[in-house]
Amino acid sequence: MTHPDIIVIGGGIAGVSAAAELAAFARVVLLEGEPQLGYHATGRSAAVFIRNYGNATLRALNAVSAPLLDHPEGVSDHSLLSPRGELMIATEDELDALEVYCAGASGIERVTPSQAVDMVPILRPDRIAAAAIEHDAQNIDVDRMLQGYARLFKSRGGKVITGQPVTSITRQGDDWQMSFGDRTLTAPIVINAAGAWADQVAALAGVAPAVIQPFRRSAAIIPAPQDHDVDHWPVVVSASESWYAKPDAGKLMVSPADEDPVDPHDAWVDDMVLAEGLHRFEQAVTIQVTRVEHSWAGLRSFAPDRSPVVGFDAEAKGFFWLAGQGGYGVQTAPALSRLAAAVVTGTEPALDAATLSALSPDRFQHLKKDVTK
Repeated sequence: MTHPDIIVIGGGIAGVSAAAELAAFARVVLLEGEPQLGYHATGRSAAVFIRNYGNATLRALNAVSAPLLDHPEGVSDHSLLSPRGELMIATEDELDALEVYCAGASGIERVTPSQAVDMVPILRPDRIAAAAIEHDAQNIDVDRMLQGYARLFKSRGGKVITGQPVTSITRQGDDWQMSFGDRTLTAPIVINAAGAWADQVAALAGVAPAVIQPFRRSAAIIPAPQDHDVDHWPVVVSASESWYAKPDAGKLMVSPADEDPVDPHDAWVDDMVLAEGLHRFEQAVTIQVTRVEHSWAGLRSFAPDRSPVVGFDAEAKGFFWLAGQGGYGVQTAPALSRLAAAVVTGTEPALDAATLSALSPDRFQHLKKDVTK
């Protein structure tokens, strides 16, 4: 397909899921600059579905995604979710943060410090002023989800091209023309699902940026505490999100929950940031971290108001934003991919007007004008 109906730029879960949904109605080509799909943020996800994670807009998306993750028709023959739970704990200094989180949440149960320790025995009860559990937080099988959407896309006639970064995007009449390697494609619609590189893709196309800022987040795998079976522990998160820990294949994944602004790149761990985060974790538990088996970092990319940017650009015909998913990209992908397909095909989205407005690229017109002055 040298002249498809739609070109999707970005092979993370956002781009792959949107491409799969759109391929039911159109001829779609998916371009990914890396040699494989899901290389950056998707492949480095914490892989947890938390219904109450994010602002009101994201929670609305989570509510739409939940049944699609549980019954992923066409993507997998069984649920992409499995039980986990999320335990949020607060020191005296974090009580306000816990109250703010619980105030806008559903399905949250308050628990005592001793109950929290019963769930995760390595927690220090003297460091817990209050706690709450979201039993419905669940693991997401991210790899099965990504591969399932990729298979669905291909079964619908979609074409995947990897290892070919886009080098130019120009407007040619009613079409967008883009070059990669020694090849050229044209299409009337371009879906910008480039994650941390979304504003760079816009710049190639001469489109004003949506002011998407990537932030680095690090994580490490440490051995499970001796004489403890961690497999059934919930994810544990500090109320101020200064660290979190999640069981991972019989071990613990610990993150400093860092959020340092960076330029788009293949992220790596800052050793000092990781060490500081592991120290905060150690202060909350009765064990010491004596060995890190593996560490990595990924990029979470946010718009200024922390909500995704989804829809056609008001000033660039056929240029569609699917960006700014932050740390919510995997769990919101089912909802956002169906929204993208609905907007492109002109059908009724499964979201209310307030949520659609909160996602629209139009909300950043004043910022985009400031950036381009």
